[in-house]
Amino acid sequence: MAPSEPVRGGAVPGQGRRRLTLQDIADAAGVSPGLVSMVLRGRPGPNADTAARVTEVAQRLGYRANRTASQLASRRTRLLGVTMTPGNPYHGELVEEILQRTHERGYEVLLSPVTRTHEELSSIQTLVDSRCEVVVLLNSTLTTQQLTTALDGVPAVCVGRPLDVPDVDVVRTDDITAMGLLVDHLVGLGHTSIAHVDGGGDYLPEVRRLGYEEAMHRHGLTPLVLPGGETEQHGAEAAADLLRHDVTAAVTYNDLCAVGLMDRLQKLGVRIPDDLSVTGFDDDRLSGLHGIDLTTIDPSKLEQARLAVDWAVQRIEEERSERAVHDFPPRLVVRGSSGPVPQRRSRRMAAARAAEG
Repeated sequence: MAPSEPVRGGAVPGQGRRRLTLQDIADAAGVSPGLVSMVLRGRPGPNADTAARVTEVAQRLGYRANRTASQLASRRTRLLGVTMTPGNPYHGELVEEILQRTHERGYEVLLSPVTRTHEELSSIQTLVDSRCEVVVLLNSTLTTQQLTTALDGVPAVCVGRPLDVPDVDVVRTDDITAMGLLVDHLVGLGHTSIAHVDGGGDYLPEVRRLGYEEAMHRHGLTPLVLPGGETEQHGAEAAADLLRHDVTAAVTYNDLCAVGLMDRLQKLGVRIPDDLSVTGFDDDRLSGLHGIDLTTIDPSKLEQARLAVDWAVQRIEEERSERAVHDFPPRLVVRGSSGPVPQRRSRRMAAARAAEG
């Protein structure tokens, strides 16, 4: 620190609201600014009596460490950057746990939203430009090349998606196994006509679609993939397409898509699960509400969030360079949105089909 560098604290006595400097503390303690800097940084050198006197003077003058200046001087920010989608409740739960774990580890978090007007590439570049030491990516959709370019050498932890990118750790659940659990559950209830409302064209929807198809083939059943998406609106829009097919169950891309699908079908008079069983994926907070009661997959999201932070801190403090990958086992959560296959064709489904044209 330069001797005249301001430090946080109260005003200098007799000088109005002028900010306190190391020189002010040095003058009051009768020592040099350099020695004050050593004491306040906890560096070895000053004897115990001098250190105690400087500390007492600094406290009396209302000194608080200028954290930003210290970080810049040490080229450390203790900042973890996190990309997230603001309207996604699953991301919200991940972020809450990341914030808690980061606080426990003595770091700070900088959130960078991914929206229609602020795409993921821009979100990552914002975090890199803000000098985050590690970036935590929530369900990244970028290509390997795009990620490598955006991160510009900054290490990262990707939550929810397998990647093979240098300096990018991966924390996720096994989506292929998870989709198999859902299909197995429905087949066990007697369903043989099971559709999949997918999540679009990104990498993770493709993996889940593959898991669904593999499970259907394993049971000797014919897959039926319908276009969907990540939001409630996508699920609602998929209802009309679903009603064109004679199915008794739907495995959706995620909980939001499932909620949108169920809401639209129930407005058309369809009863869940009497006429149609529906499953989701993510086990977000909405899925357990009484009016939704969604059968879904718990991907160990809180455990993923905690491990992501631990690995990010490890990258910083231990200067680890080897990639780390961990797959958490998925867990099937059975609730009221899935039930036995209907014993006869549903008149309500027929009426809903007619209403949708």
